[in-house]
Amino acid sequence: MDRFAFGRKDNARTVTKPPNTVHRNRKVKILATLGPASSTPEMIEKLFVAGVDVFRINMSHTNHELLKTFYGHIRQVEAKMGRPIGILADLQGPKIRIGTFATKDVRIAAGDTFIFDADQTPGDVSRINLPHPEIFAAAKVGDSLLLNDGRLRVEITEAGKDKIVSKVIYGGELSDRKGVNLPDTVIPIPALTEKDRADLEAAATVGVDWIALSFVQRAEDVAEAKKLVAGRASVMAKIEKPSALTVLDDILKQADGIMVARGDLGVELPIEAVPSLQKQITRAARRYGRPVVVATQMLESMVTEPVPTRAEVSDVATAVYEGADAVMLSAESASGKWPEKAVQTMDRVAQEVEKDSLYGNIIHAQRSVPEATAADAISAAARTIAETLKLPAIVCYTGTGSTGLRVARERPNVPILALTPIAHTARKLALVWGTHCVLVPDAQSIDEMFSNAGEVTTREGFTKPGDRILITAGVPIGTPGTSNMLRIATIGRDGKGI
Repeated sequence: MDRFAFGRKDNARTVTKPPNTVHRNRKVKILATLGPASSTPEMIEKLFVAGVDVFRINMSHTNHELLKTFYGHIRQVEAKMGRPIGILADLQGPKIRIGTFATKDVRIAAGDTFIFDADQTPGDVSRINLPHPEIFAAAKVGDSLLLNDGRLRVEITEAGKDKIVSKVIYGGELSDRKGVNLPDTVIPIPALTEKDRADLEAAATVGVDWIALSFVQRAEDVAEAKKLVAGRASVMAKIEKPSALTVLDDILKQADGIMVARGDLGVELPIEAVPSLQKQITRAARRYGRPVVVATQMLESMVTEPVPTRAEVSDVATAVYEGADAVMLSAESASGKWPEKAVQTMDRVAQEVEKDSLYGNIIHAQRSVPEATAADAISAAARTIAETLKLPAIVCYTGTGSTGLRVARERPNVPILALTPIAHTARKLALVWGTHCVLVPDAQSIDEMFSNAGEVTTREGFTKPGDRILITAGVPIGTPGTSNMLRIATIGRDGKGI
């Protein structure tokens, strides 16, 4: 595993000071997509300083060479700033598209009959090729097909093995290779295409921390991706298909994280249903202790404008009030005119929400009962003790990240310092609510663990000499998944130990 991959690499077991200490004044994290507007090391550094905790690489628009370039740029910034930065590779997933038209585009009207068939001849105003035999096999009379991001809707009146006859419900212009969504149909196609498999292997090999799986329909999709990843990265399931909602609990048991992908979700379901589904998915993810990201069009107007709409600001705020682990920028940071301003805006909104006197009560009301395990009981107790005693920080020693995740699930009102000797763990936890991740040497004893905790919290600006902190860890040291210890300790007068 990657240990001490950034910052100083002193041989001494004492914690060394990184070149810069970046201390976020919010608990929710910011995930930003890289693209033409944010492809240089200089801009990536600006975005990190502005507030980005994790960078998203969209594999729909990124070849393997560019993936390596982006990865190198991010790690370059990470080394300079001395802070762990997470990287998420977002797989494209299966794209279902119609064929081509003889005239490049046609206009179909409500009430018209429109046919999808296996004939590869260019289409016209009455028919089009649909090069997906799996759809013919799964479609049923009464099912809907949505075209061009849901702008056009047709309803199936006849379904055959190589022909679908439909009635146009909402018409409009339709052109070559437009996408097709089937909200009523579970399509027997894997979530991983051949391109996805190649992209997954490239991303895992280069060393990304998270891999997002698109168009998940069933828990088996996630299990397949995790088998291919083989522990090299965490797998995030994107919830954007109605079929995924019916088995959400099963998906949550398999996935390491969840993304509320509101773009396709809002195409395949009534758009008015998306806000309540966002809340349901977010709360379900929190129950399972899985990081949850809210994505798509959060500050969409900032693709072209330097100031967002009031509705967009409220949208970001809603996700923060819900206790989402992260909020995401897509085109705003990838191709927009104001990537840095978009991040700064999201950062300011999040900070303002978390200062609201109502925020704590809302977060508390959504808290789940801890599972009947020692680790969950310890994490719940850590939150209660820290809040009762008004301690400045909870310190978690973690190798795999599980201790940090469990404490974050409790959403304490005090900062969580996740200390780990493994760079990959620090980068993974960069996505997780409330965690401030710091690389530290392997502790050789419990006394050394406590001493390092005091030194790190003081150096990072969370405590001062004489303050008390709460430390949680697993004993024996170095045994994964054994969160079984709590200790309240006082920072020494020199600020360097307990």
